[in-house]
Amino acid sequence: MNPKCQCACCSHFDPVTRREFLWRVGAVAASTVSAFDAFALQADPQRPPRQRITIKVQPVLLYSTPQRREETSWRNWGGIQTEADAEKEKARIAAELAKLKADVEFPVEFLPLVTGKSGDEAAKGVADKKFDVLLLYAAGGWGLEKLIQPGRWNLMFLRHRSGPVYLWYEIVHPRFLRKTVDEYADTGMDVWDVVVDKYEDLAWRLRALSGLKNTLGKRMVAIGGPGGWGSGGKQAPQIARELWKMEIVDYPYRELAPRLASAYQNSALVKRCAEASRRYQRQWGVSMHVHPEFLDRAFVLTEVFKDIMDEAQTDAITVNHCMGTIMGISKTTACMPLSMLNDDGYLAFCESDFVVIPSGVLLHYISGLPVFLNDPTFPHDGVVTLAHCTAPRKMDGHRAERTKVLTHFESDYGAAPKVEMRVGQIVTVLVPDFASRKWVGFLGSIVGNPFLDICRTQVDVKIHGDWAELLEKMKGFHWMLCYGDYLKEVRYALKKVGVEFLSVSKAEPA
Repeated sequence: MNPKCQCACCSHFDPVTRREFLWRVGAVAASTVSAFDAFALQADPQRPPRQRITIKVQPVLLYSTPQRREETSWRNWGGIQTEADAEKEKARIAAELAKLKADVEFPVEFLPLVTGKSGDEAAKGVADKKFDVLLLYAAGGWGLEKLIQPGRWNLMFLRHRSGPVYLWYEIVHPRFLRKTVDEYADTGMDVWDVVVDKYEDLAWRLRALSGLKNTLGKRMVAIGGPGGWGSGGKQAPQIARELWKMEIVDYPYRELAPRLASAYQNSALVKRCAEASRRYQRQWGVSMHVHPEFLDRAFVLTEVFKDIMDEAQTDAITVNHCMGTIMGISKTTACMPLSMLNDDGYLAFCESDFVVIPSGVLLHYISGLPVFLNDPTFPHDGVVTLAHCTAPRKMDGHRAERTKVLTHFESDYGAAPKVEMRVGQIVTVLVPDFASRKWVGFLGSIVGNPFLDICRTQVDVKIHGDWAELLEKMKGFHWMLCYGDYLKEVRYALKKVGVEFLSVSKAEPA
């Protein structure tokens, strides 16, 4: 196949990198690999796979088995009234959860079902269990307060038509959430934690909580230290540490400079990276418009970044002073390393802007996809242009988009990708504020990849919703974008950490 071919049959070619090859098939005996693969195994030292942390869910079935009494009411609403009914329901729940686990793309573990005829009984059953989310099937019974507690994540599943109707389908709102008055009580749940019948509604909530679990406490290497854009971003690193519990590993340039100089003196490493650079240039859809040495050095810088992350036991990195300091040290730019790291499943951001970085981490772990940190422009006539020099190529997580390798725009130096993102693609865009109190977000569709005199990767995005409201409510500076629609998951996750969310895309319901 011709790697430069643009025909329809070649447009689906997605070269498998060495790291992806190792992740998919594991270690391969030397006698069974081709000459190319054997070289690839030597060209790039093996790294551990990057995986999301599994979210653990404790399902609980609460029900009752009332006894008949003459001439008085003796049972509540609900289709589960006997032990035989309960046994059928346990089997139904087990089958449904097994299907849900098989259907979702994020790692989830459902612990063995706990049952109880009261909140006290069920609470004893989960007391010694370690889990992230309590999932209550509220068929009947009382004492929910003993089981559902503030300070942890709780979900409730109710049946209307998906099986025998549940008692709490009738009374969860007035009796539990409002305690028989008009005002909501502090129960550890709100109306958006309740799901009726639809497992797809349960799935997106668990996807949101999975993303949040992986975001909270995330460790990130900050080359040149943490920062925040503008005057409003001065407190961003502290907010990231306190609100998002992030662990920021400060890696100063005084340590990077000699380390990178040593890497450039390693002839074997330089040769391997040069060969990797040539393979990159031969990939489908890649065209070179810079001196190859800039890309060769980008591969060396990438390997150094990976070593630093390995030592910090993380897969996340950001680069401060990336439009200045890093260039003199690396003799290239950080744009291509950050692009390639995101394609390989890492989290890699420019500018060390901790105003926007939490939104990128959260959106990445909710979607399971690479994300694009970008500079926004002035929304007008329903369109906004988003641009930066560090875009991933594999925005859908699999297929690499066409890419021109150009210089970094502001410096006209180094190597940076101009990724041609998929026209017509639905995207989620997040607009964090400086204080991390109220984010804005919207759905959009990519309508163009212009070539203006701005940062290299450029997309014109049609705003789905009230673009004038977006214009008025914008705060902060940098935005975050990913392929797909994840607004409801973002809203749900943000609520759990006390951050408000305004979607200007009115079709997004909750």
